[in-house]
Amino acid sequence: MAELRIISADSHVMEPPALWQERLDRKFRDQAPRVVKNETRPGYVFIAPGMTPFPAAGGFAIGKSGDELKEHLTKGYEAARPSGWDPAERIKDQDVDGVMAEVLYTTLGMPLFRLPDFELQRACFCVYNDWLAELCAYNPKRLTGLALISLADIPEAVRELQRCARAGLRGAMIWGSPPEDQPYRSKSYDPFWEAAGEVGMPLHLHTGTGNGPESRREADPATGLIKSANAGNVMESYGNMVQEVQRSLNSFICGGVLERFPKLQLVSAESDVGWLPHFMYRLDHAYEKFSRLVPGAIPRRPSDYIRRQVWATFQEDPVGPAAYKIFGADNYMWASDFPHADSTWPHSREVIARDFEGVPEAVTRKIVFENCARLYHIEV
Repeated sequence: MAELRIISADSHVMEPPALWQERLDRKFRDQAPRVVKNETRPGYVFIAPGMTPFPAAGGFAIGKSGDELKEHLTKGYEAARPSGWDPAERIKDQDVDGVMAEVLYTTLGMPLFRLPDFELQRACFCVYNDWLAELCAYNPKRLTGLALISLADIPEAVRELQRCARAGLRGAMIWGSPPEDQPYRSKSYDPFWEAAGEVGMPLHLHTGTGNGPESRREADPATGLIKSANAGNVMESYGNMVQEVQRSLNSFICGGVLERFPKLQLVSAESDVGWLPHFMYRLDHAYEKFSRLVPGAIPRRPSDYIRRQVWATFQEDPVGPAAYKIFGADNYMWASDFPHADSTWPHSREVIARDFEGVPEAVTRKIVFENCARLYHIEV
């Protein structure tokens, strides 16, 4: 373990509380997302027009749960590690955890995927993308950034994706699940899928970024945490989060998107991976039974597309390391989720040693380092 090289394929920045207030064009300044004191309970919330308040301290609740998490949610940025926004401090925290590099997702940008004003959303995403590119430029070998892309206007989305690629970002986040009337199988998205494949920018479906009916959020009255509108409480919502990513993958695969765009790469992020082998089996089973009855059905088994074009990250998923036997060892990627509540920091090496016990060394190396380095062209 001491010699094992490790990359976290899913870590997060923690945006400065006034990022959008300071950087948005004056046209949007009055609507700028911001962190403010919670008026109904101790703590601070991230707010924006038409968006459910998001408890800010949840973005830097490293490994906390239970009463510890309840107390933490009453805090402000004084409880955050500055490595959320300071790249020099970030490298130090990587060294503490024994991690050589990280792929950086947003934190406060995740609820912005549900903004009802798409013009404001695009402006907010552009501000974030510029800020993230600046942060990653501090050490591009160890900091790999993922852009935020609004898909409400496809020509604009293509232009922003290409701009972000030129700025050095190496992938992009899109809706974890799209609006109900705009499923991913729709050919209206095709110019964007083609552009992503051509510039080599993997697209990421991260839990908590959906815009479908199952993703509409309200605050849990007991905790202040966000739950889905069709869930009874935050625990039920948390358990259901993976479903929106599964539905999106189903649309990409069975809707023919991956057949039409073989260069397109998708990443299922923070949805765990133990379910993937069964997901592949169910799709293949349906394909073998019913594809002859469907005009224009995809010409390959769904599992072929998954192995060719779908990647997946996981943290502490005890089933995950063994699932490679069906999914294959080439597309799974381990992650620390720093600095969120599910994070394994600063004990990631101990967690890997425990969860990968019995997994062949060559497979372990792929999942904790080689696969991620290959997908994002990381050289460390």
